[in-house]
Amino acid sequence: MSNKAFQFKEFKIEQDRCAMKIGTDGVLLGAWTSLEHQPDSILDIGTGTGIIALMLAQRSHALLIDAMEIDDDAYEQAVENFENSEWSDRLFCYHAAFDEFVEEMQDEEKYDLLVSNPPFYAEDYISESTSRNKARFVEALPFSELVEGVSKLLSPKGEFSVIIPYKEETGFLALARKVGLFPKRITRVRGTETSEIKRSLMSFSFREIPIEENELIIEISRHNYTEAYKNLVKDFYLKL
Repeated sequence: MSNKAFQFKEFKIEQDRCAMKIGTDGVLLGAWTSLEHQPDSILDIGTGTGIIALMLAQRSHALLIDAMEIDDDAYEQAVENFENSEWSDRLFCYHAAFDEFVEEMQDEEKYDLLVSNPPFYAEDYISESTSRNKARFVEALPFSELVEGVSKLLSPKGEFSVIIPYKEETGFLALARKVGLFPKRITRVRGTETSEIKRSLMSFSFREIPIEENELIIEISRHNYTEAYKNLVKDFYLKL
């Protein structure tokens, strides 16, 4: 993956010190997450380069957009990317593990929106990069720990948005239900019309309501994107 900076329409992401580079998952989540409930405070869990927090800063009027990151280099890179954006006064990054952050912040004022593109490659493969392992392996932030922490930090009328592998969807929904989080929207993502579903974009709240479910197909053919995908991300990518 490239270490080169990634230029979006309204901000730039430096990523040379970050294990996880800019990818489709983060951009999808940043663009898909609903802001209809007009959150005043947002938390991006495991921010990496800071991409999702920056996208939400561009899209929203939230006065407080916090992020947290455990990896030293990624944390420093996110801080740099925040400071170099036009929304630096609204963005702040904590250098902490999620369990430590929850312990410290659960008695403070709750967040109206939580988002996470969490680590999820739980297979036995381990790369040589410790930072990449931490960024992308579920042991670094188990889904059970994620949903439990979210339930302690989310405001009563708040929402939590996440992107995970489709094969993990059923188990994640069960874990969320145990802590009183119920799905509100689910969008299942395919690369092309004929390919398997790869990702599930999901939003949760404390209210149990009928679920809005749909599918998103990214490409018609290589680099020939669907109108639905272009409409979703057009405010961010330079060439769309």
